[in-house]
Amino acid sequence: MNKNICIGSLTSRFILLAFFVLMITSCSQQQGQDFTDNSSIAAVSGERGGQDILGPYNVVADWPVDISTLEGNEDWTYGAGQSIFAESSNKIFALQRGQLPNINRPSTVALSDIAPSIYFPVGRLPWRDATVSSLPANGGAGSLAETAISVWESRGGRIGVDALWKNCIIIFDGDGNIVDVWDQWDSILQRPHYIAISPYDPEKHVWIVDDHKHVIHKFTNDGSELVQTIGTYGELGNDETHFNRPSFLDWFPDGSFVVADGYNGTRVVKFDSDGNYITSWGEPSDNSRQDTRPNHFHNVHGIAVDPFTSRVFVNDRYNHRVQIFDEDGNYLDQWSFGQDPSDIHMFMITNDGYLWAADRGTNKILKYDLDGNFLYSWGTWGDFPGGMWGVHGMSVDEDGNFYISEVDNGGFQKYSPREGANPDFLVGQPIRSSW
Repeated sequence: MNKNICIGSLTSRFILLAFFVLMITSCSQQQGQDFTDNSSIAAVSGERGGQDILGPYNVVADWPVDISTLEGNEDWTYGAGQSIFAESSNKIFALQRGQLPNINRPSTVALSDIAPSIYFPVGRLPWRDATVSSLPANGGAGSLAETAISVWESRGGRIGVDALWKNCIIIFDGDGNIVDVWDQWDSILQRPHYIAISPYDPEKHVWIVDDHKHVIHKFTNDGSELVQTIGTYGELGNDETHFNRPSFLDWFPDGSFVVADGYNGTRVVKFDSDGNYITSWGEPSDNSRQDTRPNHFHNVHGIAVDPFTSRVFVNDRYNHRVQIFDEDGNYLDQWSFGQDPSDIHMFMITNDGYLWAADRGTNKILKYDLDGNFLYSWGTWGDFPGGMWGVHGMSVDEDGNFYISEVDNGGFQKYSPREGANPDFLVGQPIRSSW
């Protein structure tokens, strides 16, 4: 064989092999680049570094001003933040369970009388649980409202020293200034749990659920008048005129509404737009296990109406699931929020058709579609600005600002969308059909 021909053949093969390797490398790099770009979960596209601790938001610093800025409240701060509702970007309603002493975080000390190597408070972690410190006691399912004050005092609490029942209903402007307090209603409240305005009410009545007084109050928008009370004040029950620690409510487009009843009631109650009883549904769960039976509840702690289909989504809290019913209470479906430590405090359905939930156990804000597919989450535990502990209420204003109330950290926070944030990661707008 001609030696030159052999060498030429080998050279051609080498060139062909090199070209083939080069093409594969180029394609792999391109595919790798495409995969990286398409799989990014950054809240702001193209961001380098970071970890989206607050998801698509920035926390608004020093929002709101402290309650200590009000004359006569200099020694106090916010108690357990029960609920928050943004009527607009410049009018935000909030509920708290009274006030707590305004104490600076103490220095860490050894608790040698308890055990060796025990120190308090633990660095960078919350040091006071506002929901335990605030009035009244007996918050969990099975607890009796009727003994709540005496139980709180039996733990050594002194009203006026360790907690103060004052300024339970607060209105902030967009900058976090306190523009009004409805302290004229403090005396009728024992454990205000939820505040909201029906999206279908042009008069914007303000509704407050008080789980310890077993009632729902309806006020004029300026708080000057108590228009209606649904339930029998101070009396628990399980019939057309009584609740047993109700927690939340939501409305249908025709103005009728459903009530989550509740901590101890284990049912959903439906009323017409005038507050007349229509129907109820629900049975107690076997509390010794996680119940999967339809229409059985263990702590009905959250409810939302799908504004497009009128389906009713019910937070079956201690069973770690949402149960879905039609508007007449017929069971349709269920899906789980996961095992412990999941502990969904409440959820809402936004006008783009998604369900957003606040999880006390993981301190995250969670996004699902209405079939239960998990889509996104953000949030982290802490008492630093933006950190969360015990989110018990959520709201969004027309500018996309996001608000939370916290029972464990106490007080309230406001978050603004980050510039360039992925709109799919922002909590959507609520329905506002009448205002």
